[in-house]
Amino acid sequence: MKILVLGAGGIGGYFGAQLLRSGADLTFLLRARRKALVDAQGLRIETPGGDFTVRPATVTAASVTPVYDLIVLAPKAYDLDDALASLEGALGAAVLLPLLNGFDHLDLLDRRCGRARVMGGVAQISTTLTAGGAVRELADFHRLTLGARDAAHAAQAHAFAALCAAAPFDCALVDDIEQAMWDKWTFLAALAAMTTLCRGPVGEIVATPHGAELALRMYAECCAVAGANGHPIGAEARARAAQVLTQAGSPIAASMLRDLESGRRTEHDHILGALAVRGRAAGLAMDLVHLAHTHLAVQAAHHPRA
Repeated sequence: MKILVLGAGGIGGYFGAQLLRSGADLTFLLRARRKALVDAQGLRIETPGGDFTVRPATVTAASVTPVYDLIVLAPKAYDLDDALASLEGALGAAVLLPLLNGFDHLDLLDRRCGRARVMGGVAQISTTLTAGGAVRELADFHRLTLGARDAAHAAQAHAFAALCAAAPFDCALVDDIEQAMWDKWTFLAALAAMTTLCRGPVGEIVATPHGAELALRMYAECCAVAGANGHPIGAEARARAAQVLTQAGSPIAASMLRDLESGRRTEHDHILGALAVRGRAAGLAMDLVHLAHTHLAVQAAHHPRA
């Protein structure tokens, strides 16, 4: 299986590098500046378990050819249109595996490429890029969940899962990948909403008189949207999320908080805004989600292109 990974950021860079170390036939599609850096010094991955550098094959949008079986996309949601434009020369008959937050990207990719060519995936990892261009893993937790959304690409899903099984990260191939995506979206939306509104991690929020109650109410609003869209969050997933959202002393915060505090662009429209749209269409009351999204929209106006 020939794999193309779009970008070498926190998600694509980490999982792509680990797959390379395990023998995968994998190439990175990079912008010219990132390509020059990776070609010159390799792609460095810093993890709690040790650091390593790989020297991958790289191409640009101008040089890529349609020779790949699978294309992995992990851009920020607001960069998806640009990402797809850079893939025009690579698409051919390849199956796409998007690892983005939210759900609207699947609708877009289905319209452009057809559902038969669009798998589903969830990446769970906390990373950042260092000033020198390395991918730094912030916690020793790294998991991919993937699955076929159409029988036409079931074989590719199984083949890629087999490659991942040989790599040093957790991977699960599931029958209902869209449910797994809703499970993550509702949790991430609640975590991002609470930690950006309060400008602090979970532990600081729940140490206040009303923090835990508000976190659970926020999560309940998010879960209601999933249920109204045919993907109710199961009891086990809800219990796991509630435990994380209310854990005393927890340092966990959404990466959106780091983006907000650094003046970088955030995915608030794609994670909270899109959820609010679906909730409003279902006639749901979403006061807390609306408050969090409004707060982030106002902050974004202060840093329009950061």
